[in-house]
Amino acid sequence: MDHSGHEHGGGHSGHHTGHHGSRATGWRATGWRTAAQATLHCLTGCAIGEVLGMVIGTAAGLHNGATVAISIALAFVFGYALTMRGVLRAQVAFRRAVKIALAADTVSIAVMELIDNTVMVGVPGALDAGLDDALFWGSLAFSLVAAFLITTPVNRWMIGRGKGHAVVHAYH
Repeated sequence: MDHSGHEHGGGHSGHHTGHHGSRATGWRATGWRTAAQATLHCLTGCAIGEVLGMVIGTAAGLHNGATVAISIALAFVFGYALTMRGVLRAQVAFRRAVKIALAADTVSIAVMELIDNTVMVGVPGALDAGLDDALFWGSLAFSLVAAFLITTPVNRWMIGRGKGHAVVHAYH
C-alpha cells in the first residue's frame, strides 16, 4: 500500500483538525477513521521492515537481540521511505521530504516497534521458531495487530494537534 495512493481516505473525509483550518479543532474532532488510515499507512512500511528483519535474522540464525535490531532498523527505513515516496511525488526537495517523513512517522513507528517487538520477545519461543513454524508467523501477525490497535489512538491524538501524519497532508 502506498501513502500517495490512498491519501488517508482519498479526500481526508473525517479529518477535521486545526492544522487545516476547518471548523473543528483538537484531537477529539480527529476521526478514528483518519487515525486508523494513518496508522495503517505507517504499519505498512513498518510491517515490511519488521517481517523482512525477522526473516533475515531467523534465517541467518542470529541472536534474538540482533534480529530485533535489524527488524527495528528496517521498519524505520521502509516506514520513512513510503512517506517520502508520496511527498517526493509532490515535487518536494529530497532534504525537505526527509524532514517531513521524520516528523510524520517517527513517533508512530517507534510505538509500533515497541509493541510488536515486545510481543515477539514476550511470546515464548517465537523468535527461536523457524520460518516454517506457525508459532513464528502467528506471533508476528499478532504483534502487528497489537501494534496497530495501540498506535491508532496515539496517531489520533497527534493528528488532532497538527503533528504526526498531519504534516504530510499539506503535500497531497
